[in-house]
Amino acid sequence: MAKQERGLRFQPSGGTRAPQVPTGKKQRLTIERLANDGRGIAFFEGRTWFVVGALAGEEVEARVLGAHGKVVEARTEQVLVASDLRRPAPCAHAGRCGGCSVQHLPHTEQLALKQRMLAEQLSRVAGVEPEEWAAPLSGPEFGYRRRARVAVRWDAKAKKLEVGFRAAASQDIVGINDCLVLVQPLQPIMKHLPEMLRRLSKPQALGHVELFRGSSSAFLLRHMAPLSEADLTILKEFCAFHEAQLWLHGEGEPQPVEPDQQLGYRLEQWDLQLAYRPGDFIQVNAGVNEAMVAQALEWLAPKADERVLDLFCGLGNFALPLAKKVREVVAVEGVAAMVERATDNAVSNNVHNAKFFHADLSQPLADAKWASEGFSAVLLDPPRDGAFEVVRKLATLGAKRLVYVSCNPATLARDTVELIKQGYRLKRAGILDMFPQTAHVEAMALFEAS
Repeated sequence: MAKQERGLRFQPSGGTRAPQVPTGKKQRLTIERLANDGRGIAFFEGRTWFVVGALAGEEVEARVLGAHGKVVEARTEQVLVASDLRRPAPCAHAGRCGGCSVQHLPHTEQLALKQRMLAEQLSRVAGVEPEEWAAPLSGPEFGYRRRARVAVRWDAKAKKLEVGFRAAASQDIVGINDCLVLVQPLQPIMKHLPEMLRRLSKPQALGHVELFRGSSSAFLLRHMAPLSEADLTILKEFCAFHEAQLWLHGEGEPQPVEPDQQLGYRLEQWDLQLAYRPGDFIQVNAGVNEAMVAQALEWLAPKADERVLDLFCGLGNFALPLAKKVREVVAVEGVAAMVERATDNAVSNNVHNAKFFHADLSQPLADAKWASEGFSAVLLDPPRDGAFEVVRKLATLGAKRLVYVSCNPATLARDTVELIKQGYRLKRAGILDMFPQTAHVEAMALFEAS
């Protein structure tokens, strides 16, 4: 065996590697522009910095949250030279809570940012812009969120229960008992929640809390150990005081303490009541949701004798209003439990011309029995990864009109390329301001067969 050499250092063939930027380091930066997620972009010493809470044209002192390669993620610690667009953050927790990342922008500028993000994706990825831009669909910028998940964690070292929301780019919990974006009926629950949870006998066994508001308020507690009778009494009294349903999530599925209680929300324009359970997907913004459904139906322009397809139908949020306007709705969903829920919602609302089917919508629609008769129009509302496999075969269904509701402009743009290949043109598009104070963009697009 050759003698082992010690103390030798080998240099990679690519040259000396630049030292990584340490977490916590502060750096003065000039912000060049905004990224698609609303963060400021700066360039310094060969690296690209993405800075939460910064605006184009500003000089800021930023603190490093993390770095990898030539990319540094940071947050604004101090604004040294402010943009004319900057407003004082309305929330006292701005800059610490990770929820509302663009509240330092006036709401009109938030809408403009989201409009640019959608336009840039369609132009860059698909090489198109719509024949007509629709005005942004928006509502109140605060007090809109009807569902929230509250983080709860026992700090064994400090012997304290932390209650609040996750910090930006961190698993830390920011202690919060007020939140400006929650709907008003949930505000008092949030305010008194930390004090109530700290009275429970086993705080280390608590998971998280979810708050809901629809046709009633509801409070769900995730717990990893059985609750004592005394703790259950505290929870019941808390919910009774706030006129909220109490749901518990131990082993198995979440269950209401009162078995006959249901969660639900109304779609007033169509006189519909949709039931759901914790874990089901619902839009968190009730006002924009109802306006979105109305706009989708207006754009789709369904006729009374038509057969319409609703893909990714969920609870029936679009399918049941559609059923009131057409001969038949075929609604398809990838989650079996949601298909059951949507079917029950149709029955409870006396809707008999909507049929619900379970299918894997990450796969092509070939040979599905429900597709054999074809459709005049299609509506789809996919998750963030889009509907690429589905849209590849949509033209074979014979639909002349297609409304695509998107929660990710990038996958909407990608799927637009495929729809154009199939002979559709992008007739109209616009943003849906489902999440004010955030950079999250939802959009709606109307395609028509050429």
